[in-house]
Amino acid sequence: MSNKQFEGRSAIVTGGTRGIGKAIALELARRGCNVAFNYARSAEEAEKLKAEIEGLGVRAFAAQCDVANTEASAEFVKAAAAEFGTIDFLVNNAGITRDQLILRMKEDDWDSVIDTNLKGAWNFSKAVLRPMIKNENGGSIVNITSVSGVVGMLGQTNYSASKAGLIGLTKALAKEVASRMITVNALALGLVETEMASEMNAEYREKILSQIPLGRLGSVQETAEIVCFLLSPAAACITGEVINANGGLAM
Repeated sequence: MSNKQFEGRSAIVTGGTRGIGKAIALELARRGCNVAFNYARSAEEAEKLKAEIEGLGVRAFAAQCDVANTEASAEFVKAAAAEFGTIDFLVNNAGITRDQLILRMKEDDWDSVIDTNLKGAWNFSKAVLRPMIKNENGGSIVNITSVSGVVGMLGQTNYSASKAGLIGLTKALAKEVASRMITVNALALGLVETEMASEMNAEYREKILSQIPLGRLGSVQETAEIVCFLLSPAAACITGEVINANGGLAM
């Protein structure tokens, strides 16, 4: 596999400034891909990542954008397409949690999670299709979903619903755009070693690990490499699929 397999290609990664999104953005850049990413709050983190991506010899585009805002999402995609000339890949990674048992969950906790995790992916997918359809070789979309959307998790009716919805969106959209040579797949993650995971107390961490058949958390780099595979020509015949990368937690 060429280290520059995506040379001349361009991607959008939502929620790209840290954790999984950052790892995906950087791995795409290492493989020669120009990368656009949005950020919600930290312009400083975005500028650092932009410089890091450009340091890998590709172009970067960053802008503040609330993925739950349909108009703002469309404007972001339009600006990224103008910057790069086209958009070949979309990774819908942006997501939030507002965990609570349903009897204690506030309506705003439901709305904000559904709007960011599910509507956000719908917004960007819809906006990116026009430039992708114009591409001679089509394009690829990867939606970052979760084991929570596959099996459901206690205290996550909002998050599980949003991630299950993302799986439904993936399958329906894959059927709609297959004739345009555009693939759409979902990656169902379990717990991944991020800053958030590192803050878990030892007792809770051990409890979680005991439920994972492989006995370990995933890594952001593993996730990034799976995403790159799903975007690559090697996966050109894979569409409408949910790839489980959660250590066996969804078995």
